[in-house]
Amino acid sequence: MKFAERLKNLKPSATLEITAKANQLKKEGFDVIGFGAGEPDFDTPVHIKEAAIKAINDGKTKYTPVAGITELREAVAELFTKDYGIKFSFDEILVSCGGKHSLFNIFVALLNRGDEVIIPAPYWVSYPAMVEIAEGVPVIIETTVENNFKLKPEQLNAALTDKTKLIIINSPSNPTGSAYGKEELKELTEILKKRDIFIITDDIYYKIVYDDYKFCNVLTVAPELKDRIIIVNGVSKTYSMTGWRIGFTAANKSIISTMSKIQGQSTSNPASISQYAALEAISGDQSFIGEMVREFKKRRDFLLESLNEMDGVLCFKPEGAFYVFPDITGVLKNKNLSSSVEFSKILLEEEQVAVVPGSAFGKEGHIRMSYATSFENIRRGVDRIKEWINR
Repeated sequence: MKFAERLKNLKPSATLEITAKANQLKKEGFDVIGFGAGEPDFDTPVHIKEAAIKAINDGKTKYTPVAGITELREAVAELFTKDYGIKFSFDEILVSCGGKHSLFNIFVALLNRGDEVIIPAPYWVSYPAMVEIAEGVPVIIETTVENNFKLKPEQLNAALTDKTKLIIINSPSNPTGSAYGKEELKELTEILKKRDIFIITDDIYYKIVYDDYKFCNVLTVAPELKDRIIIVNGVSKTYSMTGWRIGFTAANKSIISTMSKIQGQSTSNPASISQYAALEAISGDQSFIGEMVREFKKRRDFLLESLNEMDGVLCFKPEGAFYVFPDITGVLKNKNLSSSVEFSKILLEEEQVAVVPGSAFGKEGHIRMSYATSFENIRRGVDRIKEWINR
């Protein structure tokens, strides 16, 4: 059977693949410790679940407008106006079936065949794949730990061509947890001001930050670029609502209108019940976020210290999200292993510890570990990794 040419290089999501393998081993009776999943291990807060139950009991189970219920779009506009300090209206907001769906809509709406999209590496696994499905060309720029995995202005300038259509900035980042500061973003936007390029700022982890870091994005440092800035966010990470599948896009009205047309011919509206739950999430009690972030910080600090004590491992201290991205090149050399894929495979098979190879994120010699799991699981997983490295 012959499938579409644009799918010939499409690979499954490495994070979902690792999670599936770990779950299969669990079903077979193995005591697997998973550092793969990119979702909070906390339950969705009770008041959010109760709002969903009320919506069901009130009969709010029918189709909604394609772009989302007006109340939710207005609430998101109000939230973004407060958080970004720039005025948004409800018709600049689109509600989709998760942040991934939001991004897919953007690429389909904006990319023509051959348009280039600048993607700093390490990157979230789905960025290049989605660009390719939309017949765009991913332009990968490798960042280094010496620069805290952030794009340098000179790298950006060198990558720009007449075909550049988009750039993606993910901060805090999946997989590194690295987050841009205000001055760093100013340097990048000074270059972008001179070119007619759209800027996607993927802010899905913007509430999960640590220490003295204060979140900012390209819109907050260059509000004059608002018509070219596209914000992607949602409730999945901040409110532990991954399975509810609600993402938001904020952009100029023409982009939102075009994305709505695409959504109307694909998924139509996101689930009505999930929309009412999301409305309660962003409008209701926010104390859950602080409690979750404090727990994540405790886990991060323990995991970071434990990894940096291991022979052949070096780990950068993330400012946000819930991942660490340790350099394991020393371990690969000591164990005579060829890649992070081989490392991850052996670790899962021999020690029942699931991590994601860095190659999936465009950075060989590293692994991604999510600390969105219990402190006890982290401690046990670290012990297993340490024993295996020292064996």
